[in-house]
Amino acid sequence: MKFPKLTPILFSLALAGCAVGPEYQAPQDAVGNEFLYSTVAGTQASQQTVQSQWWLAFNDAKLNQLVEQAQRQNISLKIAAERIKAAQAYQQAIESFKVPTISLNAGATSYQISENDPLAGPLVTPGALGDLTGGGALIDNQYDFTTVNANISWEVDVFNRLGYQAESAEIRAQQAAIMKDAMVTLITSDVIHNYLQYRGAEKRKAIAQETIESQQQTLKLVKSVVKSGYGSELDLAQAKAALSVTKSVIPQLDIAQNVHKQRLAILLGRNAADMNSLLAGKGELPDFSGLVPVGMPSEVLKNRPDIQIAEREMAAINADVGAAIANKYPKFYLTGSPGVLAGDFSDLFSSDSAAWLASVGVSWTVFDGGRSEAMVELQESRFQAAALSYEQSVNNAINEVETLLYAYGSSQELETLTADTRTQADKAYDKASSLYRAGLADYMAVLDAQRQQNIVKDREVAANLQTSQVIIGLHKALGGNWEVAPSTSTSGK
Repeated sequence: MKFPKLTPILFSLALAGCAVGPEYQAPQDAVGNEFLYSTVAGTQASQQTVQSQWWLAFNDAKLNQLVEQAQRQNISLKIAAERIKAAQAYQQAIESFKVPTISLNAGATSYQISENDPLAGPLVTPGALGDLTGGGALIDNQYDFTTVNANISWEVDVFNRLGYQAESAEIRAQQAAIMKDAMVTLITSDVIHNYLQYRGAEKRKAIAQETIESQQQTLKLVKSVVKSGYGSELDLAQAKAALSVTKSVIPQLDIAQNVHKQRLAILLGRNAADMNSLLAGKGELPDFSGLVPVGMPSEVLKNRPDIQIAEREMAAINADVGAAIANKYPKFYLTGSPGVLAGDFSDLFSSDSAAWLASVGVSWTVFDGGRSEAMVELQESRFQAAALSYEQSVNNAINEVETLLYAYGSSQELETLTADTRTQADKAYDKASSLYRAGLADYMAVLDAQRQQNIVKDREVAANLQTSQVIIGLHKALGGNWEVAPSTSTSGK
């Protein structure tokens, strides 16, 4: 009966699956059913906050093209993609420890025993043993044989140590994919921000150039009035000073444009010459024409990459805790080496040439000075820290959305007030100019009205940019997948 020899193997297999680590449970967050400022203008109540390619509501084909190119060409995104591959390869490597390792070996051997060998020499030397061998050698001094065999080894994962390690590696691969999604959001929002700032500087430059033309016309008028004797040299000096101040703004706006253009070049993985071509021609500062879908806070927690990463960190460390606990228990090994061995190659695969070796082993560290317990405590402490980090991420996310919702309402109100102020400033300048031409007001009234008009024009652009930046930040805070689907490509070829 050969069954008793298999008893240790069967016993080991019967113990398989005895996991000793903690069972992971995803955190449940009580974050309320709605945001405090979810009803501000420009938002829409929705059960789903994810809005694919939300920036299309800016109605700017150039912006859409830049976003798509950045997502396809950005170097940081390519690095993130490679990190996903590396994490998946690491996961596969860890998973491989759960299955038997098999190696095949084959070889031909020829050896000869020396007659001068102090131990075996007499056995192969004729007559060395006298009458025992009848004058011959006890054994031949030369042997040839061929062998083919396989080595099989397998750690029976009785307490799920390898399973926990594989689970942790799998979660790390998931985190790498989430990190890439987060990188897509970051890069895309940076592209939108810099493009809007570029167009904003372009718009402000156009306003300054229009102001320069207006001030040059005013300067001609002042010179004419002074020449006729109705004006003063002070009026002329003030008109020249106002013109110089406005001209000094142009270089600053050129610098701002160039900074944002260079930033776009980095994001798109392009050079400055390419960006000059991509941004050629004057474009309008785009206005957002859509509504921001504001879902429930629980939806936000599912859509934000930072929260997803924090939750996956808890799950990964929980698996590490399980592996540390399982490491305290015995490890069981099964090994085998079946093969064939023959002195003549023609006999190698006959039934009489079969040979095999099988064994069952166990390894158990019974004393390590408390090292195993310390490692468990270390992993448990890491888990508690990860849980606190998750809680902090949730609080930050909810507060960030609330803050940006309030800012969105306030920025829209600012835009409305600035537009009304612009209307009044235009009327004031037209009236002051008319009175000055009629000789019923001095030039100071015209200069002050023009200065106010220029300030309001610039503030109007700044208010528009502020609202756009809040919209970008609000979409980031709400989360979601920002990746451009290949099937909906909008860039030119």
